[in-house]
Amino acid sequence: MDNILSPKSYRFALEIISLYKCLSSEKREFILSKQLLRSGTSIGALVREAEHAQSKADFLNKINIALKEANETEYWLLLLKDTDYLTEREFETIHKDSIELIKILASIVKTTKTKI
Repeated sequence: MDNILSPKSYRFALEIISLYKCLSSEKREFILSKQLLRSGTSIGALVREAEHAQSKADFLNKINIALKEANETEYWLLLLKDTDYLTEREFETIHKDSIELIKILASIVKTTKTKI
């Protein structure tokens, strides 16, 4: 898979790690931020796994799970914003990136399903 998804999901994971560090050290929020860290970093890991999938079905499975993790990550971001752990400005940038990943992953899932 030689496209924008792998580097984009990696950069997103770096953003998530940075946000986690800020939330846990400066705002002393540990529960939601840990969930965000787990789901937000797993997207890129699943994309990397999909790059070496054993079959189209295996590829589709990995990308589908990455899509689920991206949706979960958006949920945690919304909760952090709505509980005032994130400002609107902090939220907007990373939320935009999460939506972009969701759209890319959903498109890959849809396209791959037509080829299986």
